[in-house]
Amino acid sequence: MSAIGLRAPVAPAAGLRGPVRVLLRQHRRSLWVAGALLVLGIAIVVGLRIWVAVASSDELCADGDITRCGDDTYQPTYARAAAEGYLSGGGTVVLLLAALIGVFVAGPLIARELESGTFRLAWAQSVSPAQWLAARLALPAALVTAGTTVLVLVYRWGWSGLQSKPYASGLGWYENGIHPALGPTAVAYALLALAVGALCAVAVRRTVLSMSLTALVLGTVMLGFGKRRYELWPTTRFFGDDGPGSDAWHIESGMLTASGKEIYWKDCFKAGTTVPEDPTSCLRNQGGITYFADYHPASHFWPLQLVETGILLALAALAVALAFRVLRRRHG
Repeated sequence: MSAIGLRAPVAPAAGLRGPVRVLLRQHRRSLWVAGALLVLGIAIVVGLRIWVAVASSDELCADGDITRCGDDTYQPTYARAAAEGYLSGGGTVVLLLAALIGVFVAGPLIARELESGTFRLAWAQSVSPAQWLAARLALPAALVTAGTTVLVLVYRWGWSGLQSKPYASGLGWYENGIHPALGPTAVAYALLALAVGALCAVAVRRTVLSMSLTALVLGTVMLGFGKRRYELWPTTRFFGDDGPGSDAWHIESGMLTASGKEIYWKDCFKAGTTVPEDPTSCLRNQGGITYFADYHPASHFWPLQLVETGILLALAALAVALAFRVLRRRHG
């Protein structure tokens, strides 16, 4: 008789507590690694802010310039330039971390057990398939939400301290390498990754294939939002020669004709040609009389964040529902 057959019957676990405890024991090393990455990320942001503060003694002007005040040349300290360079990729790092979460859930957390058959041991001990999957979603969701929230708050603190300077480079709130890490969108991407990973795992049931499919789906979604994020909220139109402020997200610009027809700067470019010597004359020759610019002011940050977050959470909810449906069809 096998060792499993000699074991005393195990009482049904109260809710998800039993499966969650098993998960914590099984993947404690992964949890330690995730915690270490979180601490490392926080330490990097804090260290950069401290480095910039210490180096500020070399700055001669309030804008962070180390040349004479009033000089036409702006030159920041090495600490400030390096910090701006590192922090300009915060959003990209958040997306990569979300992708890693999805790949981990799709592979080691779910698909590997389905592929090897070890899930049967849990299901034989009064744990239903739905409880088994719910535990593998609830625990990571709680940990990911808490960890990502902390990381976003720390990153915003580090970013705001540098972005407020008038000559900050590459730190615009609208940059693809910045925007995903500044608000709830970061948490939404992580939860979507978790949901997509679970769906791919229960649908494919092969570790490597599930991980690859998850990475492909998440990469497509992230790339799509990066290219079309500006369409999530209506732009504002500015008329005049000066243009919107420096903190605005410039989308498109050109001139209006007397009849109100829009002529864009890109209309003065032809495939394979260089920049025209006088683009203004080009627009005026086509009848342009008034400059305009379509842009997102800084006040559109939260609408854009919340709309994107809502879409991502809706997609995550759909993926979770499909994952449970697939599991129920195959295993009851």
